[in-house]
Amino acid sequence: MILEVSGVGYKVFLSRHTLSQLPEDKDILALFCFHNVKEDASDLYGFLSYDELDFFEVLMDIHGVGPKAALEISALGPLDKIKDRILAQDEKIFEGIPGIGAKKAQTIILELTGKIRLVSGAKAKASADPAEDALTQLGFSKQQAKEALSRVDSNIKDMEGRIKAALKSLGK
Repeated sequence: MILEVSGVGYKVFLSRHTLSQLPEDKDILALFCFHNVKEDASDLYGFLSYDELDFFEVLMDIHGVGPKAALEISALGPLDKIKDRILAQDEKIFEGIPGIGAKKAQTIILELTGKIRLVSGAKAKASADPAEDALTQLGFSKQQAKEALSRVDSNIKDMEGRIKAALKSLGK
């Protein structure tokens, strides 16, 4: 689509899903954009929510997935349903997307599974202890984080100090 901003038209690539969700009043439209700059092109990819843009950027980090394929993947439906199907290891989700065969689908699922669980886990299962959450964000299991924090001197009250002490006890 061409998005006009203060008299300047910008060509913005949108997924089919995003196109179907555009508001009736097209005079006022807010998009979250990804600016892809290459030697021979400068392209904009637009999304209606920050979460969709964030997912697109995660897809772009996967080797062999370019912006057009990432846009097609994001067009597969609502973000939560895409994530659920990826976590369920459903390779059929990518059928019909040009350039994504069975092998590429497996690679995408493998790389996304860990990233989605990390992001989903951080949002959905936040503990009451922010220091524990920080340690799990660094890749330690909840159990490792709890054990390490239980060994921290009780006189250390600030979160940063607790995290540093826990990391020392974990040998990092």
